[in-house]
Amino acid sequence: MRRLNLEFQPRRRQPLAWSLLALASVAVAALVLVQQHLQAEQVGLEAQLHQLELQLGRRPATVAPQNSAASREQAERLAQMRSVSQQLQRPWQQLFAMLEAQPQEDVALLTLTPDARKGQVRISAEARSLEAMLQYHQRLERSAELSDVSLLNHEVVAGQPEHPVRFTLTATWETGHARP
Repeated sequence: MRRLNLEFQPRRRQPLAWSLLALASVAVAALVLVQQHLQAEQVGLEAQLHQLELQLGRRPATVAPQNSAASREQAERLAQMRSVSQQLQRPWQQLFAMLEAQPQEDVALLTLTPDARKGQVRISAEARSLEAMLQYHQRLERSAELSDVSLLNHEVVAGQPEHPVRFTLTATWETGHARP
């Protein structure tokens, strides 16, 4: 039997095909080198333009990138600024007006310690009697600005002739119908 030759495209080794491949490779390499040269030139021109804009005052100087410790410190400062801002946005005037409007004949305010972050206020006061202290507590509970008024401690001062009662209250400081 005779051998069948089924090669549809015979292999040809022509020097013209190899020379075209080499020529195309050289052209691609030359284009890559030209592109790199143009990119380097563009970067240099952009740096020169940036320097000129800085000299003319049209562009602010860029800030150097920060390391992780500096960025953490900056985040902490930002959190502190937000806390201060939150405290300043509280309706302080309403709280003071409500406390000043309370009858003061039998109770004297000693300290007022608001905590805007928690939405609470701590009130230290002195009353002439236990009954005056309890009435003051009830008036604060009925106020629109405060809720959850709690008596933390009280003490009868035996060293003074009238035996006043020193006490501390804590309350949730409301703004309208919701806490901020």
